[in-house]
Formats: sequence, C-alpha cells, structure tokens
Amino acid sequence: MGTLHLVRHGQASFGTDDYDRLSELGTRQSAALGSAWEAGGVVFTDAIAGGMLRHAQTAIAAIDASGLGEEDADPGLSGYEIDPRWNEYDHLAVATAFDPGALTKNSKEFQAALNEAIDVWRRGEGDFAEPYKLFRERVLAGFEEAVRLASGKGRRVLVFTSGGPIAMVASQLITGDDSAFQQLNDVVVNSSVTTLMVGATGPRVLTFNDHGHLPAADVTFR
Repeated sequence: MGTLHLVRHGQASFGTDDYDRLSELGTRQSAALGSAWEAGGVVFTDAIAGGMLRHAQTAIAAIDASGLGEEDADPGLSGYEIDPRWNEYDHLAVATAFDPGALTKNSKEFQAALNEAIDVWRRGEGDFAEPYKLFRERVLAGFEEAVRLASGKGRRVLVFTSGGPIAMVASQLITGDDSAFQQLNDVVVNSSVTTLMVGATGPRVLTFNDHGHLPAADVTFR
C-alpha cells in the first residue's frame, strides 16, 4: 500500500502586487513542515509540484529543511516533477469577475466576495476564464496520475499544490462528488498536509488538513 500526501503551499502574499510568492511567514511554515519530517524520520519516494511559484517555493523550503534533498540522503528526493494540473483556480479573477471591487476589500470582506463568486462559478454562470467544470476535470486528471504513481508497496508521493485542488480531491473521496468542495476549501491551512492511502480498492482519506507542525500563532488560511 502506498500513500499520497497533498501539501498546501505556505502563506502567499495576499494584498501585494504579486500574490504568487510566499510571504516570510509562508516560507517559515514550509520549513517547519520539512523540519517535522526530518524529526519524525519521514521519507518520500517521489514529489510533484503544481506550476505556480508558490508551489515551487514551498517544495524547496520543505525539502531543504527535511534534508531529503541532500546528496547523501538515503532515501532522498532528487527534486520534483512539475504538473500544472495541480494549479489553483485563479481566485483573484473569479472574485473580480463577480465583484470588480473585490481586491480593494480587506481579507475578511474579500473572502465573503470570493465565496459568493465561487457559488456563481460552480453553477456555470458568469464569464470566467476557466470554467469550474474544466478546473474540476484537470485537477482530477492530475490526481489520477498521482494515484498511479503512489500505487504499490512503500510508495510515498508528495504533491505541493493549493487549497482548491486539495478540497476538490477530498470532497470527491469523502462524498463521492464535489458537493463539499467549498466547505473544505474554506478551511485548508497553509502548509497543511492531507494524506491519502492508496491500495487495491483505490485512494482513501487518512487525514485531512493536518497542521500539527505549526504553532498556533503561525496558522493561517490566506
């Protein structure tokens, strides 16, 4: 039996001119995850990252802190494969397509506007660059490939991604469809890990949103 570990990126730079990069706290969160792996003797056989900068920065910080990327690590990780199917939906575009003034709001108001926009997006209404249906299809396609990679005794596969893809996968496994997507998406913590068991009967959720490596003061959702 193998395992698949879905890691949400560390805190990104909300409220700046470039969201797609880790904040100082986001880098610290990611390194804390890697340090926890090192302390626990946790190893992985493969790693995948979405195609966004924040995914790469999270992967680098976590792997470096874990020691798994060092030449003498045994077993170790020589790097990670990039799979853009694990990219987040463009939440800024979704929010502003619904509410052009969304980016001028504070974090709490922005989240409320985004949740309303997601409801419209999921219904297939409005004019969005990536329709919800296509987002769902690409994430699940990337997930299927990751499951194949994680199939087999001793396989431990990391995926560095975002809250949306993690929520999509978790909803699909827990409910059989995407009905819990928004409820799960709202609570995925930065640098948290969702672990799936991959066996003969397919993938199953073992843990969701584990963030025990973080002190309470460093827990963030955006």
